[in-house]
Formats: sequence, C-alpha cells, structure tokens
Amino acid sequence: MGIKEQLIEELNNDHVDIRLKSLKKLKEMVDAGEIEEPQKKAHQVNNHIHTTYSFSPYSPTKAIWMAYQAGLITAGIMDHDSIMGAREFIEAGKILDISTTIGIECRVDFSDTPLKGRRINHPDQKSTVYMAIHGVPHTKIDRVQDFFAPYREERNKRNRKMVAKLNEVLKPYDLKLDFEDDIVPISEYKNGGSITERHICFALARKLVDLYGKGENLLNFLKDNFNFEITPKIEKYLLDSENPYYEYDLLGLMKKDLVSAFYIDATAECPDVRKVIDLTKEVQAISAYAYLGDVGVSVTGDKKSQKFEDDYLNLLFEVIKDLGFNAVTYMPTRNTMAQLKRLKALCEKYGFFQISGEDINSPRQSFICEALKKEEFHNLIDSTWALIGHEKAATNDPDRGMFSKEIIKKYPDLEERIAVYEKIGREG
Repeated sequence: MGIKEQLIEELNNDHVDIRLKSLKKLKEMVDAGEIEEPQKKAHQVNNHIHTTYSFSPYSPTKAIWMAYQAGLITAGIMDHDSIMGAREFIEAGKILDISTTIGIECRVDFSDTPLKGRRINHPDQKSTVYMAIHGVPHTKIDRVQDFFAPYREERNKRNRKMVAKLNEVLKPYDLKLDFEDDIVPISEYKNGGSITERHICFALARKLVDLYGKGENLLNFLKDNFNFEITPKIEKYLLDSENPYYEYDLLGLMKKDLVSAFYIDATAECPDVRKVIDLTKEVQAISAYAYLGDVGVSVTGDKKSQKFEDDYLNLLFEVIKDLGFNAVTYMPTRNTMAQLKRLKALCEKYGFFQISGEDINSPRQSFICEALKKEEFHNLIDSTWALIGHEKAATNDPDRGMFSKEIIKKYPDLEERIAVYEKIGREG
C-alpha cells in the first residue's frame, strides 16, 4: 500500500485528530503535484451527506475527501439525530477549500396535524415525517446536539427491542445479534452519534458473511430461507466474492426486505413537529420538509415500490406552511421530472426555499448529481450558496439569519433574499 492509500485509509481512523492530520498530508501532496487535483464542477453541490455519526462508510473527514474528489464545490453534513460530526466536517472543508454547510435530520410526529394516519415520507411508519434542519449556526451546534440527546436514548431503547425481535426471526438459523457487542461498536454512539436500523442490518450482514462467506453459499442461504426480492443486479453483486462493497449491498437488500420483520414503531424518540420547528427558530436554523415522492424503482436499491405523499401533495404543502416550515429539500436523481416540476411549482406557490440534498450513505452512491446540470435545477446551486451565506451570517449574529424576523422584514421577497445571501455565501 502506497503513502496516498495509507493516508486515505486513515481518513476513517477512530481518532479525529489522525483523520484531519491525514487529510492535511493529502492536501500537501496535491499542492506538491504528487496527487492530481480534481477539477471542480461549478454545478455540483450536495447538502445531505451522512457520515459515521449516523450511518455511512465515511467519517466527516472522509466525506469531505470524497466530495473533493468528485469535484463538488460545496458539501453539507446531515446525520440522523446527531450533529457531532459538524465541527470535524467544517475543519476538513477548510483544509480542502470546500465550502460547507451543517445540519441534522430527524423524525418528527405529525399525529397532531391533519396528516395523522397517512404514510407521509417514512417508509416504515405512518404519521411520521423525516425533516431536515439546515444551516445550523456554528455557535448553536451544542444546543442542537443536546436537544436530541434524550431522543437518541429513546431510540436505543427501541433499537434493543428491535434486535430482540430480529433474534426471534433468526433463531431457526442459529443466528443471534448482541446490541452491545455487535452493533454499538460499528457506530459513533459513544462519541455522540446515533444508531439506526441500518446499523442493525449491517451487523447482521457482517455476521452472515462470517458464517457463510461471500458468494454462492450465502446467496443460496438467503434464497432458501428469506422471501427477499433479489434482482439480477443484486444477485450479481452477491455472487462476486471480490466485491469490495459486499456487506453494504447485503445491507441494502435487508433494509428493503427484512426491516419490516423486526421494525417497531418509533414513538418517544420522535418529538412533536412543533417542538422541532421551535428549536429551529430559537437557533436561527432553517427547517425543511424532506420530499420523498412515490417510489417506483428505488435508485439506491433499499426502498420498496411504495406510495407516499404525491396523492395529497397540495394538502401537505398547506400543512407544512401552517406549521412554519421554511424550506423543502429534495433529491433530483430520485424522482421523475413530472414529480419535480409539480414539487417546484408548489414550492414557488407557497414561498418555500428549495434545497438540494442527495442522500449519501452507501459506497455505491455517487456524490455527483447529474440532474443539477439541467437548467431547471440551477436554482438549487444558487440556494446552496444562499444556505452557506445564511450559516455565515447567523453564526456571526443570530438576528441576521435568512429567516429571522428582521431579515424577512427587510427582504420580504424570497428571491431577493436568496440573492442577498447567495452573494454572502460566494464571497468566501
């Protein structure tokens, strides 16, 4: 293994200081011409990159390196129920001269809204919504992390129950997972990270590989014992014993077809949506509804064909406007053009800030969103710079946030406000 490869491997070291030191050395090699400098792509941004602080193959430092290698001009961290990776992400961005933005993703309870009882944007649970908090001022990282601390603990109570339920499913095959020994160690829980259903599936994937190896034996075990929908593409991946992403491909299959067998509805770990909206107002961050849209063929292979919010999208927009959401975040590569045109029209009608976020949590996912090359989505590049401008301004003075009362009064027109904050963001 060469020096470059060793340094890249160290970007996922257990210690933050080693990760950042390795990144600095890689940058020195780039500056010295020993590593080719990637060409930046002016149309490429991504505000929804998961790291090891929720579930991802990438530490915050490694995520920035991957974004840099892909040519992104900006990158945004977005972990579930945790923002502990944010400071490392910001520092890594400074090393590689990538503008960053920070946020957190969470699930909120919509039971006390007109959407009670509907499947909204959560594949496994009704009356529950995934939302994003974007542009958290750097002075408010600890406040946001502390807010979600009790919800992370409640989530782990449910995680333990789900592992016990999964073990009942696995009992006939002499398989068993231990939450403390198999799952906690593959997370950043002890450093303030969260543990998700993906961690549980990943731990099982590892155990299956240890038991059956990679290739035909494991594939036959899955076919003989589980009612998985194994597509030809996934079958090819699982037959390849040299596949470097083997456990992640197996995880994707289980996330799609096994989670329903052990899933338990989240209750205490999902705050009422109004509490989270109040938090975003308090810290002067930006609250965003995460549009999913009806799923046909899953782009990432970990979602079933399923109906979500498209049938009642007009009502949804009325509800989130009434609740006080600032923005809608969406993933252009995951939806049809018809879905996206309808979504954009509603955002404009209701005055929602539009944010681009390609959900990155698997090594097969590209950091590049080809759809952003299209003229229809150039607004998402401008809005990303505005988001960065907001974060800078609100970090220096909370009353200067993009959605503060003072700024809305000064710039009531959203498009004018975006232009003002885009300029702040681009000024560096």
